[in-house]
Amino acid sequence: MTMQPDTARQIDTVERRLGTRTLEGGEARVATIEQTYDTTVDDLWDALTNPERIPRWFLPVSGDLRTGGHYQLEGNANGTIQTCEPPHVFTATWEFGGEVSWIEVRVEPVPEGARLALEHTAHVNDEWWDQYGPGATGVGWDLALLGLATHLAAPDAEKPDESWITQGPGRAFATASSDRWAEASIAAGTPEDQARAAAGRTTAFYTGDDAPA
Repeated sequence: MTMQPDTARQIDTVERRLGTRTLEGGEARVATIEQTYDTTVDDLWDALTNPERIPRWFLPVSGDLRTGGHYQLEGNANGTIQTCEPPHVFTATWEFGGEVSWIEVRVEPVPEGARLALEHTAHVNDEWWDQYGPGATGVGWDLALLGLATHLAAPDAEKPDESWITQGPGRAFATASSDRWAEASIAAGTPEDQARAAAGRTTAFYTGDDAPA
């Protein structure tokens, strides 16, 4: 059975922030996305790190999934697992399109269950940022957290297929996610007209529409 995600609720339960960080190679942007799940820390950690569960909500993964090991997400990023402290935190490189960035994934107990916080740190690329803004990667992370929420609510349900993002609920979700990342960008100091235009191009990219001028 394929479970249809609760997209409207999902958009409102996720927190998104933007910041900066100085790395050895220069200034970097940091996108943070967080969500609380009605589950235990151990279950959330297992969903995030168990190679048998990851494909149920994200992508098939292969490689040596331990500290120092290399991973490959099918058709997407690869990298090296830098640190791992079960069941609370792991860090890894995120290598895609010839660029290297970094992720930190944290899990902590909260009164409502377990909270996930994911930080994605990337060196500043002004050309890319001006065109797409934080939604270029942010919408992808929103889709991942949506898949995770759906999986945790119904572990045996099948994921919607890839065409979902081009259909009614999927298109609405991508649009709403782009808009929320634009709001985070505005809060971080981006001029509103620039942030909204970048969000429009990001939505068009994810839904397969022609990008607005």
